[in-house]
Amino acid sequence: MDEHDFLTERFAADRTHLVAVAYRMLGSLSEAEDAVQEAWLRARRAGTEGVENLTGWLTTVVARVCLNMLRSRQSRREDPWDAGVPEPPIGSESGGDPEEEALLADSVGVALLVVLDTLTPAERLAFVLHDMFTVPFDEIGPMLERSPVAVRQLASRARRRIKGGTPAPDADMIRQREAVEAFLAATRGGNFDALVSLLHPDVVLTADPSVIPTPEPVVVSGAATVAKGAMAATGRARFTGLALLDGRIGLAMAPRGRLSLVLAFTITEDGITAIDVIADRERLGRMDLAVLDD
Repeated sequence: MDEHDFLTERFAADRTHLVAVAYRMLGSLSEAEDAVQEAWLRARRAGTEGVENLTGWLTTVVARVCLNMLRSRQSRREDPWDAGVPEPPIGSESGGDPEEEALLADSVGVALLVVLDTLTPAERLAFVLHDMFTVPFDEIGPMLERSPVAVRQLASRARRRIKGGTPAPDADMIRQREAVEAFLAATRGGNFDALVSLLHPDVVLTADPSVIPTPEPVVVSGAATVAKGAMAATGRARFTGLALLDGRIGLAMAPRGRLSLVLAFTITEDGITAIDVIADRERLGRMDLAVLDD
């Protein structure tokens, strides 16, 4: 077997791992696949002479490609997602499989993808490679042109941002989590009766003008009315997950890892009494969003 055939075989064997690394770096399946393809072209040009740990080397190549993509994304300051779009802009036109994308988002955690998107490229690379794929700091350092100590600090900052001010579990938090998990499951499953059972009969849902372009917030009330609206969001619920929103358990929607909107709940012993749907960029920017512990 010549070097090209050997590299082709090994790259194919490592492809799932490499896509996993790139997806956590970029938050988008189509971008992750693009990054892995670019890494393949670079690896083929460079050759494998002198490489002892091929999987580690390929991981490094993919990480460098992703780092460049993140830096380019940050310099453009582009936000391609319109919070008012009724369905996630993912489909054949983006080159991604929406079902596979949704499964990946679930496996990684929507809230984690959202918080990762708030990190600097260097913080994200340090955290993803070290904390999620156990790459040593001294191997990450050359990618960022920083010392292992500096990379350790980057990962630590990222870790603190991801965890946020996670409150200690209590009875109220447990009730919140159970209700929000049930709301998401019923929405994803299109289970109207289950949704109605979770909602207080006089529940009020308020959506800010960025959710549905209107001069004033949209307000609807009543369990049946709110549940019908949730049924229309079944597709969007695939890219939605639990998150801590200012210390309370809510839902974050993030197609391709970019935060689009959140749902904040008021929950009492009588069920969900209020839902606040927030898509305004300023409000989202002021919100302390963190990953919920398992």
